[in-house]
Amino acid sequence: MTPQPQVLCFGEALVDRLGPPGGDPATDRPVDDCLGGAPANGACALARLGTGSALLGRLGKDAIGAAFRELFQARGVDTRALQWDPLRPSRTVLVRRDRTGDRSFGGFAGDRGDGFADQAVEAAALAAPLQELIATARWLLVGTIPLASEASAAALRLALERVAAAGIPLALDVNWRPTFWPISAEQALASLQPLLAAAALIKVSAEEADWIAGSRDPQRISASLPQAPAVLITDGPGALSWWLGGQVGRLEAFQVPVVDTTGAGDAFLAGLLHRLCQEPQLLASASAERVLEAMRFASACGALACQGAGAIDPQPTQAQVLAFLADSGSQNDGSMGGC
Repeated sequence: MTPQPQVLCFGEALVDRLGPPGGDPATDRPVDDCLGGAPANGACALARLGTGSALLGRLGKDAIGAAFRELFQARGVDTRALQWDPLRPSRTVLVRRDRTGDRSFGGFAGDRGDGFADQAVEAAALAAPLQELIATARWLLVGTIPLASEASAAALRLALERVAAAGIPLALDVNWRPTFWPISAEQALASLQPLLAAAALIKVSAEEADWIAGSRDPQRISASLPQAPAVLITDGPGALSWWLGGQVGRLEAFQVPVVDTTGAGDAFLAGLLHRLCQEPQLLASASAERVLEAMRFASACGALACQGAGAIDPQPTQAQVLAFLADSGSQNDGSMGGC
């Protein structure tokens, strides 16, 4: 049986159009169209690991939407809060890949003049299914892209209000993508402040940490916010650092053959939320060893996701993650401390 949703993922589901390594996906061929979008990636990764998830968002009534419907059904992602737009298309993002598999975002395809479906989530239509989902939810996972559009921002605010009233913690993946925003980085950062001040857990890349806090010290970033959240800082092939459960730590990345880094951070965060659903006490107070074990698990999820094209297809099961960790032995032991 499909497990009841424990993590509600709010935001975009879209297609990542991957260009050939070193090429331009707008003009060069071949391209690889992969289903993606950070919240959709997270929901699918959680479901594959065995933690029930739901996607709260909006897709077009088009071929991309149909492909997602089939994917979510196959993965067991709850879609009762997923809306279907009869006018706006689902979004296609043009993704450049360099020769090492690292990616950058370079615009969109498919806009017919009214924007994309993910920009038009309706708050009124979200209210009833969200109230049903809250009954089993343990986390709300959001990114920042919904804030870039007025309608989706209003729907996100509704979700935040409802889960806060129910005592459900917020996990924030900053996921800064300038291509999606019609305003300056400074204006966008100002609009992010309520999310930063509400989150129980914040994941940022090293560059995003510089942007939001001028620091790559997770404990310092946590102390700068009123609720003192857990903070995770990822750095691609570099080290992961964290402040979580009263523990500070650092973990070198697993060394794996990389095909495509798209979605690796989403798989990592899904892996950690999977562990936090199993061991909720890790968030407040935990031994350094238990936190490190959870971080190694999450890091392995990200590493395995890098070994295939696209964000969703290569996502691992829990059994695959545990097998990978067993084969890795003492690699990636990490360093840690307490406070």
